[in-house]
Amino acid sequence: MTQLVELQKSISDLVAEFGSIHNTDYVMQLITTSLELGTDQTSTLDLKIASSALKEMREAFAMFQPYTQERKVTIFGSARTKKDDPLYLHTHNVAKCLADEGWMVVTGAGPGIMEAGMEGAGRKRSIGVSIRLPFESSANSIIAGDEKYVSMRYFFTRKLMLVKVSHAFLCLPGGFGTLDETFELLTLTQTGKGVPVPIVLLDLPDDRFWHSIDDMIRTQLLVRGLVSPEDLALYRVCDSISDATLEIQNFYRNYHSIRYIGKHLIMRLNNEPTVQLLEGLKSRFGHLCRTGGFEVVQPHSAERAENDHVEKFRLRFDPNRSNAGGLREMINFLNQGA
Repeated sequence: MTQLVELQKSISDLVAEFGSIHNTDYVMQLITTSLELGTDQTSTLDLKIASSALKEMREAFAMFQPYTQERKVTIFGSARTKKDDPLYLHTHNVAKCLADEGWMVVTGAGPGIMEAGMEGAGRKRSIGVSIRLPFESSANSIIAGDEKYVSMRYFFTRKLMLVKVSHAFLCLPGGFGTLDETFELLTLTQTGKGVPVPIVLLDLPDDRFWHSIDDMIRTQLLVRGLVSPEDLALYRVCDSISDATLEIQNFYRNYHSIRYIGKHLIMRLNNEPTVQLLEGLKSRFGHLCRTGGFEVVQPHSAERAENDHVEKFRLRFDPNRSNAGGLREMINFLNQGA
């Protein structure tokens, strides 16, 4: 026990001497965990994985930090799509439309769909997170050498960054990697590990890539009870650029963001909730409340302390966290009334 106390004091002194700016408790936890890894008979390979993962996450966090206030859309899709493929132009055009509306475009920085998205958005509005592979160059010509680009060794750290930072997702047709990214994104949203976001599965007109996958979800997963009817609201299949961009833009028409504080979900809105809106929520979405109902509240003290969008209007309720699809339907309802 005495040794543990001495260790914590040594770590505390080290952090104070180094000059950590904030969240010193978490910095101390990181140091403690690192020391424990070194004394747990952890293999050299496992130590290398942990060390490399933490190092590249730090680099990615630092790269994204200047753009925290920017709305960002991540585009997933095949690296194998050629420039003469209609999908390439489709991706270019949808990315340009979103960039023109003020969005930044995030991709895996590779060729194909990723390059098309960055080409459409332009270098200034593009952010790249590449994976180091023996058969792919480090980055496409649009983003190579830019300060808004980072290269990562591990798929799991790369996917973390591609998902964590964005406020919307566009999934274009692709292979195993694209399907993996898309279904992990849906899983994170369904399980509440990710916040509600617009997820657009974008086809070409008269193409049925995502439509056929949607058919499979409905005819196989839904009928077997493997997903719920509300889960179908977590994504939308589109085949036109206008529908895709409207789906993303309208998601933030009234809804702004959420935050959990204790047992409550705080939903921030751009417009003040009316009595009529509250009645509609009670009637249509009361089942989403585990206890109580929907309340209009002022910013919580934790939000004020962090200046966390304190200017927004707020709804508070005790949510049924197992119904992410229902929460998405509620967001759609709030946006329709704006």
